[in-house]
Amino acid sequence: MENQNMDQKSLRTVTGKTADWQELAKDCVCFANARGGRILIGIEDGESLPPPGQVIPQNLPEKIRKRMGELTVNVITSLELCTGENGGQYLALHIPRSHAPASTTDGRYYMRISDDCKPLVGSDIQRLLDERSAQPWETLTTLGVPLERVDTVKLAAFSSGIRASDRVKPSVKEKDDKELLTHYMLAVNGLLTNLGILCVGGQQERAMLGTGPVIQFLKYDERNQKVNKLVWDDHSLSPMELIDAVWQEIPDFREHYELPSGLFRTSLPVYDEIVVRELLVNAMVHRPYTQRGDIFINLRMDCLEMVNPGLLPLGVTPRNILHTTVRRNEHMARVFHDLKLMEREGSGFDRMYEVLLSQARPLPELQEGPDRVEVTIHKRVLKPEIIDFISKADRTWDLSQRERITLGLLAQHDSLTARELAGKLELGDIGSLSGWMGRLQKLSLVKQQGKTQATRYFVDPELLQKLDFPSSTTLSLIEPHRLKALILEDLQRYPESAISDIHSRTAPELDRHRIKRALEALYDEGAIHYQGEKRWRRYFLADK
Repeated sequence: MENQNMDQKSLRTVTGKTADWQELAKDCVCFANARGGRILIGIEDGESLPPPGQVIPQNLPEKIRKRMGELTVNVITSLELCTGENGGQYLALHIPRSHAPASTTDGRYYMRISDDCKPLVGSDIQRLLDERSAQPWETLTTLGVPLERVDTVKLAAFSSGIRASDRVKPSVKEKDDKELLTHYMLAVNGLLTNLGILCVGGQQERAMLGTGPVIQFLKYDERNQKVNKLVWDDHSLSPMELIDAVWQEIPDFREHYELPSGLFRTSLPVYDEIVVRELLVNAMVHRPYTQRGDIFINLRMDCLEMVNPGLLPLGVTPRNILHTTVRRNEHMARVFHDLKLMEREGSGFDRMYEVLLSQARPLPELQEGPDRVEVTIHKRVLKPEIIDFISKADRTWDLSQRERITLGLLAQHDSLTARELAGKLELGDIGSLSGWMGRLQKLSLVKQQGKTQATRYFVDPELLQKLDFPSSTTLSLIEPHRLKALILEDLQRYPESAISDIHSRTAPELDRHRIKRALEALYDEGAIHYQGEKRWRRYFLADK
């Protein structure tokens, strides 16, 4: 199946009069500018195997390699001849991630985003050039700081953290302190790199970098007036130490809710430590260190805002951040991963989704401004009873992370169509829902009504009763014929009504489009008529 790292092409793309070498070159550039990938040549779109008996011409691999070298810049390719289970042959064209900006020879730049190849224009090209410089910012030694000027306290903390981590190989733990610095690109040829200065350097050198992380915490009251301010701007702390300092020194993060749970009360943090730390890690690891700017933590009456300077990495958007992994600072991500401060495979937002939904809170909101990225975490609890429900369901069936996320979404919204659920999970199509639904339907945790695009998922009402889940009566699962009968009853009492009035009186919890479809069906059946158009349209019962 085509995705971020794999594409399929027909053999006609590289053979005969239909050969489209420019299209293949464009796809190679896409993968090289993203995370790398492979193109399966000889397998048609939508198929998993090549045509039975298909034979790859002997000279074709060398021809493809030569043409890609002629049509692309900074793209490296390798080819592998493969044979499918049905005996048909196909070629696997491997494209590694390019360390320099890749383009076609006519000067066009592309980027692989999800399963599509997008052209880069305007400022996106400059961003690509900045992010793909010949040498990453992390490994530069422009300040010329000798290894002897390392902060011994920070070095000891770094070394002990690495040796205590279960994510580090025994062969790495056996290295001495200087070898560890070289292994993690904190030092090169006896000089501290920019990353080394950030992690184990002295305060003065860290300040001289100019782009070392500075954090400002601002608290606002109900009138949006600033009532408290904390600043970490003296460059005395490494990025790892900053995360602990921010969490420990902001007193508001120690606040909790007391929620009733039977005869007892459950303590729920206003802002969960996992969520706050994940936001801070993202701000440290994924920011562009070639750009100045402070990290702002804005605590408002109803939400927490984390504002990070710089834009999202190329290929990542607010619509695909849940499924796309792009590491802007590779070596820093490696350090944070081995110190167990983050999951390197890009599961940070998944974890935030899981925690927030298990606490019956809205999903995080991500916005990308002209020069910043802002993540908003709402503190309100939508349905306190969901907390107990998710906890009991997880203890009973040992749900996976994706299953907990999906179940939490459905419990919050009573019911969701397949398209609505795919949208909230940032999936490109409803066919990808099966991986997120997991065992929920098999375990009878989730039921469904309808088919294909009209499929509607909801949490099993019997299960809600069995787990003592107090749920109010809702019309979200009302059947179409019952909804039409409800509308007819409403029009009998209130003739010549607008759709907005009908919606508010009959089923305000339903989507307006469902009311509109029911009215259209009633009109086609001759049960109602209307006068006027658009917002002036008024409905009334048909004469009998």
